[in-house]
This record gives sequence, structure tokens and C-alpha cells, in this order.
Amino acid sequence: MSKQPSRSDKLIADMHRAALTALSESPSGQLRKAELLHAIETRVVLDDWAKETYETTGLIRWQSIFAFASVGLVKGGYVTKGKGVWTVTDEGRAVVAQPFDGPAFLAEVNRRYQVWKSSQLAGEVSSTKVAPVNEETEETPEAPEERIGRTIRVAHEDLAAELIETIKQCDPAFFEKLVVKLLLKMGYGGSRQEAGRAVGQSGDGGIDGIINEDRLGLDAIYLQAKRWEGAVGEGPIRDFKGALDAKGAQKGVFITTSSFTPAAIAAARNSRSYKIVLIDGARLAELMIEHDLGVSVAASYQLKRLDSDFFSEE
Repeated sequence: MSKQPSRSDKLIADMHRAALTALSESPSGQLRKAELLHAIETRVVLDDWAKETYETTGLIRWQSIFAFASVGLVKGGYVTKGKGVWTVTDEGRAVVAQPFDGPAFLAEVNRRYQVWKSSQLAGEVSSTKVAPVNEETEETPEAPEERIGRTIRVAHEDLAAELIETIKQCDPAFFEKLVVKLLLKMGYGGSRQEAGRAVGQSGDGGIDGIINEDRLGLDAIYLQAKRWEGAVGEGPIRDFKGALDAKGAQKGVFITTSSFTPAAIAAARNSRSYKIVLIDGARLAELMIEHDLGVSVAASYQLKRLDSDFFSEE
């Protein structure tokens, strides 16, 4: 016996279908966000639960759910978004042209999203599998702190994948400046913003950025920043070591949007005269989230518990 879809899943499927239909019926195949939300509101039966407003954020439930769920539509290749305009793709039109099976479509959207996320976080190795959060799923009772923490980990994992994809679309000069800003945010160079600089497109003997840890530049960290699709091999690490030798450097950080091969990791470790730290795409996104670079706080919540001291007898 097949499992019945949850209330949230049914709402998401209905909103996906309404969005793709509205976009397909638009002469240009495009709608602005406000127009798309209006189309969904007029095409989907929204009950009181869906129209409820969250007290903590002031957001309407169905709109909040669609905002998160629509990421799958984009990464799955059914729509594109740019400058507030949504555009249906040929694959999105194909969904509208065929009989719609909500659960099957959600499963395919999720499959495509997981493929996309894995491609963005190829360098991440995690032994912790975080189960998806579902309001309708019966789960083993857990402390509120654990449930909130699990939800945040899932959200940050998705955010990390979005960050890496966005970085890959930026030009190399922007990426070089980004890694310098990240090191400064992490406290290298102290509180002086002038402590770090990107070398520029011309390069400086294979160096993309420099962090001066003291005012005279006696102790410096040299950076190499590579937007890479495949895994970074031993060759680029050897070249970076050569650049460090030429500078007489003792510290180097090699940052990439992808991952490193075992040979590259070994080459970085086998450095007797200097220390090389490798940061892959997954770690880069994690550090950006941790140090609030390229991200902003969407909402804040307070978890309250009983104050036993208040009720204790004096």
C-alpha cells in the first residue's frame, strides 16, 4: 500500500503545477514573482492552514513553503529565475502537457535537486546523514534543541550548494577578492581591512591574494583561488608550491570551488619548509556561512524553557 502524501507535499505539488501552468500560458513564458504568486493563489485551493501567518516571521505559510520548494523547480530545470522574473523551460512545459501525477513529480524534482546539490558539494565528506524534515512524519520524540539544530543543518546544507553554484558564475577577479575577504573575516590580518589584497588578473607569480598578518608584512599568507569544475590534481598544488618558494613564503592557502584529489592532498602535506592549507568547495561554503560572508540572516527565533528557579521555594 502506497504512502499517502502529507498535507505539505500535496500543497507543494498543487503549487508546482499551478506555477508551471501559469508560466506556460503566459505569451512570453515569463511572469514576475508577484504575478506568479497571484496565479498560484487563484488556481490552488488554499485552506486556513495554508493561509495561516507565522507569528515569528509574519510570512504566510503557503508562500513560505513555495519559496523553499521552488528551489527544486529551478535546480531541476523546470524554470529559471533572474532579476525577479520567472521563465518556464521546455521541460516545464512538458510537465504541463502531460497528465500530472503529484507524488511522482515531487519525487522526480527531489531526485534532480539531490543530483544538483551533490554536484555542488562534491568535496564534502560527511558521516552524518540528516533526515529531511516533514511536518507530517511520525518521528521518535526528540528535544526541541535537536530538532531545531537538525532543521538548521539541512537549511545550511542547501545554502552551501547555492553559494558554490553562485560563486562559479562569478568572474575570477571577484572570486579572488572573495577569498581575501573571507580570510579577513576569519581574523587573519587582525582588524585592519588593508591587511589583505587581491593581486589581480595579471597575477604575481602564481599568487592571487596576500594577507599581511602584521603591519610591516613580515608574516604573510599567500592565497591561490581557483574556480574549478573537476577535482584539483597534484599539478596545480606543485605550481603553488613553486610560487611560495619564489616568495620565500611559509604559509599558503589554496581555495577551490570543487575538491582535491588524494594526490593533491598528499602534495600539500609533503611540504617541509612551509604550511599549505587546502579549502575545497564544501569547506569554503561552510566558512562563508559561519562568518556571514555572502549570506544574511533571514529570521531569528528564541527557544524558551521553563524557569525552575522561578517556581522553587525560597
